[in-house]
Amino acid sequence: MPMTETTRTDSLSAARRIYIDLLKRCLVNSIYPEYSILSSVHWKRRLGRWLANRLGYELVKPLDPRLRALGKDWPLTAHTMIGSKRLDNIQFCVEDVLRTNVPGDFMETGVWRGGACILMRGLLNAFQENTRKVWVVDSFEGLPKPSLSADDALLSTYTKDNSVIAVSLGTVKDNFARYGLLDEQVVFLKGWFKDTLPSAPVSSLAVLRLDGDLYESTMDVLKTMYPKLSMGGYLIVDDYSAIDACKKAVDEYRAANNITEAINKVDDTGVYWQKATK
Repeated sequence: MPMTETTRTDSLSAARRIYIDLLKRCLVNSIYPEYSILSSVHWKRRLGRWLANRLGYELVKPLDPRLRALGKDWPLTAHTMIGSKRLDNIQFCVEDVLRTNVPGDFMETGVWRGGACILMRGLLNAFQENTRKVWVVDSFEGLPKPSLSADDALLSTYTKDNSVIAVSLGTVKDNFARYGLLDEQVVFLKGWFKDTLPSAPVSSLAVLRLDGDLYESTMDVLKTMYPKLSMGGYLIVDDYSAIDACKKAVDEYRAANNITEAINKVDDTGVYWQKATK
């Protein structure tokens, strides 16, 4: 049977789905044997890494696929800790804004090993979208010292050794390169959010993902970047249901700016909403 335009389109669509699915499996490392440290709730898994470093990794456990799907473990080698459900959410948001032509770039603030941003870039690649950028925003040095919130100070007592969560800019770039996705459509913004975001040359965003944990880090991003989120775009908050300080910042910003869009649950930790068209 000769190839028709319909069968060609169907074939491309199937290949795209296979690529995206394989990309996500690699990012959470469900492909090769994997281990995690102290499966637990969000901040406790960071404490677990800190403890495991000092106990010679006695707390290392074989991969539990259920916990990895929910992002409730600390991967030793995977390029993301957010789990497959939150990767599925990124895919949904990105594909929806591409389908509906919502203008703007994609951004994540707080990237760890870069996995979520790698997925964003991979999706642009899969859909042959070469005009949008992926902004990879991080200090690449761990968390800042808390200054505004007692909740931030509490969290920082468990993460004061920033080697627990700090991943260097060079390492994150190398991770992008491993997937063949390090190019001019990826923009790295290094520094504390309060210093880098106000002057960042971002005109508009279609997807904005927050993973800064702290009250101050969350509020810094909302104040500078949410006004640049296009109508119909998506705001994703990784830590909303896991860290009280993060939830407090989001709730206060929404109340102060009369944001009434429904907050949708992704899993036990993450949430998102779509900026309403006015």
